[in-house]
This record gives sequence, structure tokens and C-alpha cells, in this order.
Amino acid sequence: MARIRIVTEVGDIVADLYENQAPKTVGHFLCYVDEGYYNGATFYRTVRSADNQPNNEVKIDVIEGGYYNDYYDQAMRVDMIEGRPYDDSKGRKGPHPPIMLESTKETGIKHVDGAISLGRTTPDCVDDNIVICVGDQPALDAGGMRHPDGLGFPAFGKVVGGMEVVRNIHAMKAEGQKIISEVRILSIVRE
Repeated sequence: MARIRIVTEVGDIVADLYENQAPKTVGHFLCYVDEGYYNGATFYRTVRSADNQPNNEVKIDVIEGGYYNDYYDQAMRVDMIEGRPYDDSKGRKGPHPPIMLESTKETGIKHVDGAISLGRTTPDCVDDNIVICVGDQPALDAGGMRHPDGLGFPAFGKVVGGMEVVRNIHAMKAEGQKIISEVRILSIVRE
């Protein structure tokens, strides 16, 4: 099992990554970590079940981090739900090609409180955006209905320290889901 530390300007988040259960997803994520890709990224999105979540009746509670892009945000929240393809030329992606989704059905890792997952760029591919669950989010698992395709998202680890930092980010002021004062990620490193 690998362990990482996400150093943010508001505190540290420590997480265990489940290499044996989700080897492709963990390997993909650690490539970015080892290259320092996330240094300078932000936690920019807070999704709260108590707030309006346009175009989706299935409510979730998560924070999302990486590099904000208007097109990516629109595509993830609206276009993919409505079945429109993701245009790779418009959305910022990491320097590595997206990988095939390792679903919770395959891995057995559920989107429980503190679970770490990655965002999808297409129904069956994931790239570099980090998602951390606040409370249990079964709608993100395979068979869950956050997206009508039911494929879910690739949970691959769990926060083991600093969950109070995650909850503080989740509670920050936002316009819609966009955090007004994004939280800078100073670094993500292996422990």
C-alpha cells in the first residue's frame, strides 16, 4: 500500500492508496505525483447535496482538485450526462493519456467517507482530477446513478489523516460549485 500527503495552504491530507486492488489507477495517479504535476494545482470545486446540482437529480458531497478548466467543468456536469462526447482539444488534461476506468465493481473499493477517486473524461476513461468524498457516496460506485451510464468512478484510496481539512474545503464559500478562493495544492508527495 502506498501513502501520500497532499500539502495544501489550509492543511495536510494523508491518504492510503490501494495498489493491490486498483493497480492501474494508483499507478496512473502516482506518475503525476512523482512528476510534481499537482504542485500548484487547486481544490476548486465543492459539491454539496444541500445545494443545487444542475442537470443531476442524484446529489453527492465531494471536493474536486486539479487544474480548473471551464470546458472540463461543463463537460463533466452536463455534456457527459447528456451523452455528448468530450472534446480532447478543449479540456486541459494531464500529460499522460487517460486510462480505462477501473470500476468499483472490479476493485471492490467503495466511495465511502474519505475515499479518493479520479474524474472521468469520457464514460470509460479517467485522467487527472482528484475527487475526495465527504460522507459515503454510493451514487459514485459502479451501478450508482450519478451518471445514467452506471459505470461509476474509480475509487483508489482513502484519507487516513486530515479529513477535517477536506471538510473545511467542502464548506468554503462557492459560486455554484466553484470555490471562490480556490485552495492551493503546494505539493503531493509519497510518504
